[in-house]
Amino acid sequence: MSALGAKPAAAGGMDPMASAIGVVILLVVIAATYMLAGTGMALMALIGVIVGGVLVGFGVHFVPVGGAPAAMGQAPGIATGVAMLAAGAGLAGLFGGAWAAGQGLVIAVITGGIGGGLMMAITCMFVNFIYVFGMGIPSASGKVAKDPITGDTQAEFKSQGTEGHGLPFISYVGGVIGGTLGGAGGTLIYIMLLDIYQAELPAMMDALPAQILPIAVSLAGIFAIGMFLVNAVLAAYNITGTIEGPHDPKFKRFPRAIVASAVASAVCGMVAIMIVAI
Repeated sequence: MSALGAKPAAAGGMDPMASAIGVVILLVVIAATYMLAGTGMALMALIGVIVGGVLVGFGVHFVPVGGAPAAMGQAPGIATGVAMLAAGAGLAGLFGGAWAAGQGLVIAVITGGIGGGLMMAITCMFVNFIYVFGMGIPSASGKVAKDPITGDTQAEFKSQGTEGHGLPFISYVGGVIGGTLGGAGGTLIYIMLLDIYQAELPAMMDALPAQILPIAVSLAGIFAIGMFLVNAVLAAYNITGTIEGPHDPKFKRFPRAIVASAVASAVCGMVAIMIVAI
């Protein structure tokens, strides 16, 4: 919620005033889009963009990110930043979903989710190979005494002076879930924008639908990637550093990111829709 001028809150805390302002802005943007565009298709596209952005912002909180400490084996997670890792998973899903765009909304979104989840599954697998066989360290969490899924204890495997290391099983599962949600959200944004561009651009440019298809695909792709990065960065600010996955106490902060992602997606979506709807 820092994007809305909110003061930093404690872990998991919501600033009521900032949240209320965010909801008001969201409703104003939705109402303005409806009044300016005057079409049900534009409103549905905006709703789809907002839902997609929320999926992205929520999904980022599942992804295990360790940053520089993880590179030195001093924290669990993947040794990169939140936004970069989330963007990689989301864009992999977005490309997969775009490939299946002609198969309908549901199939495209599912395909995008599978693409993002698969990318994270492969990434997490090779990261653990490097940790275990390259650095000689086991996977251990510093946030929980036992893995919530397997029940494996963590303390005896955690090196003294570290916050843990490697990718515990819960972190691996969280990464796959986060990649799936991010890929599905990015694909939903792309498909909703593509539909409205294909519907509006032929009349605007006085051209055949087949002629404007490359333009529609390019515009939808550019805006979808941009909105994905916006939501990934918002989530990164909410996480503030590293996160192990859904078992990490920082995961409880996700409600703030959902409000911020909804508002940011609504504003960006309105701009993306208005270029062809008015």
